[in-house]
Amino acid sequence: MKTRIGTLVPVLLVCGTVAATAQEPDGAALFAEQCSTCHTAPGAQRAPLLETLRERSPEAVLAALTTGTMVLQGEELSIVGRRAVAEYITGRAPSGDPVGTTVGRCVSTAPDGDLLAGPRWSGWGGSSRNNRFQTAENAGLRFNQVVNLTLKWAFGFPETTQAWSQPAVADGRLFIGSQNGVIYALDAKTGCSHWTYVALAGVRTALSIGAKDDGYALYFGDIGGRVYAIDAASGQEIWSQEVESHPAARITGSPTLHEGRLYVTVSSLEEVFASDQSYGCCTFRGSVLALDAATGEQIWQTFTIDEEAAPRGTGPGGTTLSGPAGAAIWGAPTIDADRGLLYVATGNSYTQPAVATSDAIMALDLDSGEIRWLNQLTPGDAYIVGCQQANANCPEDGGPDHDFGASPVLVTLSDGRDLLVIGQKSGMTYALDPDREGDIVWEYRAGAGSELGGIEWGFAVDGDIAYFAVSDLLTPNPGGMHAVRLRTGERVWYEESPPPICAESGIRSGFFSGCDAALLAAVTAIPGVVFSGSNDGGFRAHSAETGDVVWVYDTNRDFETVNGVPATGGSISSAGPVIVDGMVYVNSGYAFLGSRGGNVLLAFGVD
Repeated sequence: MKTRIGTLVPVLLVCGTVAATAQEPDGAALFAEQCSTCHTAPGAQRAPLLETLRERSPEAVLAALTTGTMVLQGEELSIVGRRAVAEYITGRAPSGDPVGTTVGRCVSTAPDGDLLAGPRWSGWGGSSRNNRFQTAENAGLRFNQVVNLTLKWAFGFPETTQAWSQPAVADGRLFIGSQNGVIYALDAKTGCSHWTYVALAGVRTALSIGAKDDGYALYFGDIGGRVYAIDAASGQEIWSQEVESHPAARITGSPTLHEGRLYVTVSSLEEVFASDQSYGCCTFRGSVLALDAATGEQIWQTFTIDEEAAPRGTGPGGTTLSGPAGAAIWGAPTIDADRGLLYVATGNSYTQPAVATSDAIMALDLDSGEIRWLNQLTPGDAYIVGCQQANANCPEDGGPDHDFGASPVLVTLSDGRDLLVIGQKSGMTYALDPDREGDIVWEYRAGAGSELGGIEWGFAVDGDIAYFAVSDLLTPNPGGMHAVRLRTGERVWYEESPPPICAESGIRSGFFSGCDAALLAAVTAIPGVVFSGSNDGGFRAHSAETGDVVWVYDTNRDFETVNGVPATGGSISSAGPVIVDGMVYVNSGYAFLGSRGGNVLLAFGVD
């Protein structure tokens, strides 16, 4: 574990913008670590050698790392790191504003208020129960006002093709991360920029807001397996820690803050790495950590697979094959304070035989991390990407890749009973009994399921109804919204997805085009309304009573942004909308396996 507490944070001066950074990037060191294998070995013929790359412009190198052939390698770097590599290769610094706040700086900074006193949204689900339901008091938006929502401002993420993170909002401030690793503090009503902080890698988690001795802190993770705490007023780093050193590890589930501890889940892309037969599959295992929120020090770590991976054979190229591996945790942890438990939902195994903890709901002791109980809902699911062709890494009986991407939701019914609700990529949804070690109370099929099907990122629960948006990408009939009664598991209504709105903008529709009706993104509910983004770039509000669409906005266009960064919308297919104090915020643009990229944060309000 590598921890920095109270370090002197370097300052990056860019075109009049001051941005705190996690650490000053070293372009030569980053090139040696990330690029030298392919670009310095004579005769390898895998990529242009460094001498050839030096003839290119820094902007061309930066473009290759941001949107071109090296985009996967570039994702491992922050925006500052990519620019440092481009400068090292070419000997010249790229032009332009890397963080995108030269234009649109706030004229004045309001005195810091109590971030936890008024309307707010913190973390993934708005509360530690992850119900993605915003009360009327916090929402500040009534059903009859939704039809009058208009775009108030748009913010463009620079030098990126994806809008990753989900906003946190409190006391008139909006905090959001980006694929570039930049954390932005914006004015929630106008979008002007207060400060920025640059992490060491891209940030796709939501941010959690918590009190500290002399103010408030923001907590988040990056795709390099690191977790951070920064000051909410200034953006200055409090601490950062690498919680997992596996090269495929990443933090996708938003850290959950509870009573002075930060609970963190770890996922990975090793099942993608394993599609390359020269990669020795597989050694990663998912985990949950409890960190001291004040210092970042680890209190406990629990792995989803007890035993470490061990050699299990040799691949055709001489690579060592290992296992067991997998059971990554993609979603945010859910807190059950009354029972002293933490709930997570795990992913598939990468190797056979599939472990008993894959595709499961797990309950862990908050104090010790001990696994109290688990319920595996899909046994035998061993899967890696790219097994249509022969690959020694592939399980003999692969799939069905029906792991969990959504977080479990803890809900208390009107009769006082608690249920743990979850949706799966299989298309199945469940209510579990937390007092009977996760026994199934009811189950409801919301979709057909596929590798990119069923419930992908999240759903909303309002106390009586669960609202499930269905992806079912890769199937003939993607999309659809279901309302299910929590007491019984019976359908209340079903709303079929409308024809893809992107086709009206001249975008080709059809299978795996990114212009279809699949609903991958997490949904969010307020009293009377359910908000849902779609793979077609449409952002819709549904009546919570009937499912009817009462408002729609087409994000498939270019936007004039408050920070002057060129921005365009695309698929809305990961993080969900956030509603606070009469405003609705949503990212548009997520380019991944059948979705279309974009780089804009949109803010809607009522005149």
